[in-house]
Amino acid sequence: MKIIKLFSLSVILLIAPKAISQDFRLGKVSVAELEQKAHPKDTSAVAAILYKKGVSRMEFDQNDGFYMLTDVETRVKIYKKEGYDWANQAVWYYNTNNLKERVFFSDAVTYNLVNGKIEKTKLKSDGSFDEVLSKYRGQKKITMPNIKEGSVIEFRYTVRSPSDAMIRDWDFQSSVPVNYSEFKVAYPEYYVFKPRQKGYIFPKITTLKNPKSITITSKERGGNGMAAKTEFYSDKVDYIETEVTYVAQDFPALKDESFVNNIDNYKSSVEHELSLTHFPNRPIKEYSTDWNSVVRTIYEYEDFGPELNKTGYFEEDLKKLLAGITTPEEKMWVILNHVKSNVKWNGYTGYGCDSGVKKAYKEKTGNIADINLMLTAMLRHSGLTANPVLVSTRSNGIALFPNRTAFNYVIAAVETPNGYILLDATDKYSTPNVLPFRTLNWLGRLIRKDGSSEEIDLMPKKASNDIVFMNYDIDAEGHVKGKTRRQCSDYNAMITRENFEKLKEEEYLEKLENNSGKIEISEYSRTNEKDLLAPAIETYSFTGNNLCELIGGKIYVNPMLFFAKDKNPFKQDVREYPVDFGYPFLDKYNITIKIPEGYTVETLPAAVAYNMENNLGSFKFNIAANDNVLQLSIAHQINEAIVTTEQYEMLKEYYKGMIEKQTEKIVLKRI
Repeated sequence: MKIIKLFSLSVILLIAPKAISQDFRLGKVSVAELEQKAHPKDTSAVAAILYKKGVSRMEFDQNDGFYMLTDVETRVKIYKKEGYDWANQAVWYYNTNNLKERVFFSDAVTYNLVNGKIEKTKLKSDGSFDEVLSKYRGQKKITMPNIKEGSVIEFRYTVRSPSDAMIRDWDFQSSVPVNYSEFKVAYPEYYVFKPRQKGYIFPKITTLKNPKSITITSKERGGNGMAAKTEFYSDKVDYIETEVTYVAQDFPALKDESFVNNIDNYKSSVEHELSLTHFPNRPIKEYSTDWNSVVRTIYEYEDFGPELNKTGYFEEDLKKLLAGITTPEEKMWVILNHVKSNVKWNGYTGYGCDSGVKKAYKEKTGNIADINLMLTAMLRHSGLTANPVLVSTRSNGIALFPNRTAFNYVIAAVETPNGYILLDATDKYSTPNVLPFRTLNWLGRLIRKDGSSEEIDLMPKKASNDIVFMNYDIDAEGHVKGKTRRQCSDYNAMITRENFEKLKEEEYLEKLENNSGKIEISEYSRTNEKDLLAPAIETYSFTGNNLCELIGGKIYVNPMLFFAKDKNPFKQDVREYPVDFGYPFLDKYNITIKIPEGYTVETLPAAVAYNMENNLGSFKFNIAANDNVLQLSIAHQINEAIVTTEQYEMLKEYYKGMIEKQTEKIVLKRI
C-alpha cells in the first residue's frame, strides 16, 4: 500500500484570481489581506495559513554545549465563523526530569479592518497558559483576542530544547490551504540527520554549507601566593554548518474522507532522525537506523525490559487462579480477565511504564505499558510464549520510519502453533485477537527477550458479524408490527457493548427509536452483555406508523425498513487515501414479511449478486414470495480491513449498486 506518491496538482490548482502579494514579516499585515473575503483557490476554506516560517538551528552554550532552538512565526487568515478555532494555538513540549523544554509565545496580534483602517489587538498575558498532557509532555496554549470573520492573526513562538538530538517535525499541509510554508534546519558538521518526507506533494529543497565558528572560554588560576590570579583563555573552533531549506507554496487543504484511518498519515511533512554523531577526537556514534536497532534500544530502557523481569507481586494470585487450568486458551483468558478486572487504565499511553508494574498492580491503576507489560510477564510465568508488541495508535499515525518515537503503545502477543494471539488488558471489552479499535493501525513490532524483533500485522482477518433476524406484519393502513433479534460478534460486539455502556437503557432505546423511523419499542432485552466470548444479542418488538407509504391505494415499503443504508459514503471521483474499515465484516439480514389480507405483490425487487475482484467483498440480495409471506435474505460482506486506492473505483461502484438495491421498494396492490 503506497502512502508516499505524487499528487496530481491539476486536480487542485483551479483557475482563480491572482493571489495577494505578501510581506513575510510579522507586523506587515496589509489591507488587501484583511479585505479578502474568500481564499482564491479554495472558496470553501474557513481559514488559510498565509505564511508559516520556521527555523530549527543548533546553538552553542558555554555550559551546556549544543542545543536546539526553534523559532516559528505564522500568519493566519480567518474567512468564516467555522474558522474561529484557529484563534486557539498550542505548542507541545517535553517536560521530564531529563528533558525540560521551554516554549515562549510573543508578537501575538489580531488584526481587523475597522472603517477602512487596520485595528490591532495584542494578546494579553492571561491569554497564554500551560496544560499538562501526560507525565512526559505539556503544552503552551494561547487564545487570540477579538476574532471576527475577516481577521488576520499573527504570532511567534520559540522552543528551547536542551537536547541536541531532536529536530521538530514540520507540516507543510493543514486542514486549510497553505499559501506559503518554509522550514529551515541548520546543524554542525558533527551531526548527521536523516530527513524523511511523507505525503502526496512535496516541498522544494535547497542545501547550503556555511562556515561557522564558536568561541570557547576557559579560565585558569595561576601564580603563587599573593600574586595568584585568574587568567581567561579563548579558543575559536571553526566548523561547517549544514543548512537545509524546505519551501512549499500553494499547498491545498488536506480534506478528510470517509473511512480514513488518520488524515495526518497522508499530510505533507518532514521529520529528521539523528543518524550519527562524529565529534573531533571521538569515535563515530551511530543511532537508530533500522527497526531492529530501534526495538533493541527500547527493550533496554529501564521502564521497559527490566519491568518485564520483575517478580514477587502476582505469583500467589496467579497460582490460585490457574489451579486446574491446563489449556493455553484458558490460561490466556483467565490471565487477561484477571488483569482487566484488577488494574484500570489511567488514560495515559506510552510503551514505557509510569508507575512500574509492581506499583500499578498494588494500586490497581497504571498506564498502557504498566498494564500490558504486567500482562506479558504473567503470561510468561504461566508457561506461555509471550512477548510485547510495540504499536503506534491510530491517533499517533502509522509508524512509517524506524525511530524510537514512532510507537506510543504496547500490547502482548502469545505464540501458538496457529499463529500469534494478540491481547490488550486496558479495555474492559477486549478479548483474544479483539483489540481496542485505537490499536488497529497496520503494523506493530514484536520484541523478543534476545532483542530480535518481528513485524506483526495488527489488522483483523476474521469477519465481525452483525446478523439480524426480523419478521413483521403490514396492515391495510400501512402500519407495521414486528420483532427483531440482532446478534453481533467480535468487533461489532465490542462496539455494541460500548454503546450499551454509554447510555442508560431508557436513553439508549429512545435513541434507537428515533434512528429507526420513529418506531416504538417494547419487550426489549439483552443477552450475553457480560459474556464477552459470546455474541452480544438484543431483541425487541416494535411498531411503526411511518415505515410505509400509501399512494393511490397501493402500499410502498422498503423491505429492510430502518436497516437499509441509503447513502453512499464513497462519492469522490478520485480517492487519495486508502479506505480503512478497521476490520472485515459481514452484515446479514433474514427478514420475513406478512402482507395484509386483500393485497398482493405488484412489484418485487429483483435478486442480485455483486462480487468484487480478488474476493474483496460481495453483496447478495434474494427475495421470494409465498402466498402472503415474503422471505428476504441479504448479505453484505467486506473481506479486507483496508482497501487500496487502486481498488477504490470498484468499491465505489459496489456500494452504489448495493445502496440502490437496499432502497428499492416492494409495491403491494389490492386484489
